[in-house]
Amino acid sequence: MLLGLRTAIYPAPDLAKAKQWYARVLDVDPYFDQPFYVGFSVGGFELGLIPDGTPASAGPQALWGVTDAQAAFDRLVALGASALDGVIDVGDGIKVGAVLDPFGNRLGFVENPNFDPSSVR
Repeated sequence: MLLGLRTAIYPAPDLAKAKQWYARVLDVDPYFDQPFYVGFSVGGFELGLIPDGTPASAGPQALWGVTDAQAAFDRLVALGASALDGVIDVGDGIKVGAVLDPFGNRLGFVENPNFDPSSVR
């Protein structure tokens, strides 16, 4: 069911400033740039910035690739996970969601038809 890591998301309350900083750090402009999310392609994976959330040293949120976000959500809940973030379409056919595993850990996932496994380095 899980296809591999796809995205790491960093909270960025000042999204414009964070976008500029990461563009300099990565030496690339974002491929997805919206008020609710900015995404950079990095070696075939994605570094994402979100304006909500609180930055912390605990780190970014990982999103695991799935072929069908709603089916993954439903299966994880059926296997004992608790619904955390229902599946939402964030644009360009990309759908994300998250559950809490039975131990209290966040397990996030993404259905991203734009992900190109051949670009992974």
